[in-house]
Amino acid sequence: MNFLIVGAGFTGAVVGRELAEAGHHVKIIDQRSHIAGNCFTKRDEQTNVMEHVYGPHIFHTSDEQVWEYINKHGTFMPYINRVKTNYQNQVYSLPINLHTINQFYKKSFNPTQAKEWISSIADQSIKEPQNFEQQALKFVGKDLYEAFFKGYTKKQWGCDPTELPASILKRLPVRFNYDDNYFSHKYQGIPKDGYTPIVESIITHEQIEIQLNTSFNKKLLEQYDHVIWTGQLDQWFEYSEGRLGYRTLDFEKHIKEGDFQGTAVMNYGDETVPYTRISEHKYFTPWETYNSTIYFKEFSRACGENDIPYYPIRLVNDKFLLEKYIALAGKEKNVTFAGRLGTYRYMDMDVTIKEALYLVSKILLNIRNNDKLKSFYHNEMVV
Repeated sequence: MNFLIVGAGFTGAVVGRELAEAGHHVKIIDQRSHIAGNCFTKRDEQTNVMEHVYGPHIFHTSDEQVWEYINKHGTFMPYINRVKTNYQNQVYSLPINLHTINQFYKKSFNPTQAKEWISSIADQSIKEPQNFEQQALKFVGKDLYEAFFKGYTKKQWGCDPTELPASILKRLPVRFNYDDNYFSHKYQGIPKDGYTPIVESIITHEQIEIQLNTSFNKKLLEQYDHVIWTGQLDQWFEYSEGRLGYRTLDFEKHIKEGDFQGTAVMNYGDETVPYTRISEHKYFTPWETYNSTIYFKEFSRACGENDIPYYPIRLVNDKFLLEKYIALAGKEKNVTFAGRLGTYRYMDMDVTIKEALYLVSKILLNIRNNDKLKSFYHNEMVV
């Protein structure tokens, strides 16, 4: 078959490669001037620091298949994400751990004492949390909520935490030991040469054609047997039901000699500080040395028509619109919606790759059985 894939991020690349390996012809187009989507990395021209152009990306997974797949296309260096947060001019470790608790309350608790303390300050009157704020108060109480969740969440999501669903905070966000590794996955790392060469390796195949700086036009449908759409779901339908809500990010870049903050990521919990965090990118490649540094102040805001969508808001109205678009998608012919934008979900890189591999395996099975290709495949997944 002749496939057109719209989007040269991880979803488009992985699906394209697997289709090509199976003997199909694939053309991948992207409206940007580069491959790799929001994972795009490049060397800063002035400092030579590896720059994560669309914000920091740390690969973390416990999925053996995904880890094996990604390592076939690049060398990963071990990297532990140790996030700090600045609140009222004090610096703490995240996620909240025994050191954070002892520092915040000026105590020297052992794990058992810390558990008892957190239990005593948690709001036990909240039986069934109805929103993010209530869930956080039930878990950690007022002080820790206001220091590490309230202000940051308001800035990140652009709304009051009482408007966000409780499900965002699924479990107690506290570790009763001194482990400050932000993630808990088996495999964690950053590619030695950045993410762009990895995506380039994935899409390098004689059956794959790449065309950048190219926007999709539905007139192209006539030239292909099937389209894999990894763009925004509502964009495919020209926003006929309204626009799904996204947050976008603005990055204020700075260059200076030496170091700036001494760590890769510093969150800012105070609501009065306009940015959510500062990332200093040379700390994402500790195996390299530099004389200068680049750092970025990160601002979150509502996504406008011409902005890059980063993550879905998925509030009540968005879910209502999503149902409408899913119904419309089910009536479409010769198109499959995939990836975080195409399915309107937040997904880490490992989940993106896992879903892409699953999706293409089902497409190939449908082709072998002469079955109609579906609009969506992700709802079938058992993760």
